[in-house]
Amino acid sequence: MPIHLNHTIVHATDKKRSAEFLAGLLDLDVKPQFGPFLPVPLANDVTLDFADSGERPIVAQHYAFLVSDEEFDAAFGRIKEAGLTYYPGPDLSRPGEINHRDGGRGVYWLDPDGHVLELLTRPYGSGGRTGAEEQ
Repeated sequence: MPIHLNHTIVHATDKKRSAEFLAGLLDLDVKPQFGPFLPVPLANDVTLDFADSGERPIVAQHYAFLVSDEEFDAAFGRIKEAGLTYYPGPDLSRPGEINHRDGGRGVYWLDPDGHVLELLTRPYGSGGRTGAEEQ
């Protein structure tokens, strides 16, 4: 059997707020709570399981989502409509810009707990521009 990522836990100060934040921007569903987790399933059968961090500090992680051009347009519209600051790269410099890596488009923004979220329309290294021209 090939190895597939099944789920990952996303720690949050408020799992409901964080799960709904992501699901709302990406037009995903938040499923009913399963144990301590609030799952947000993705199209490739991977689930982001949001969990309250309790007393543990949140360590910011990075979550990247490969989307179609149409999905990018819709989600990016919701990001702008929500008044979120967005960036062309993970260093979070140059607010208000997106990137055009590999001939596609990409954008980064922060979730309520500081996790760096990313949308991209082309996988890295798939063609188009080189890293030096990425942004």
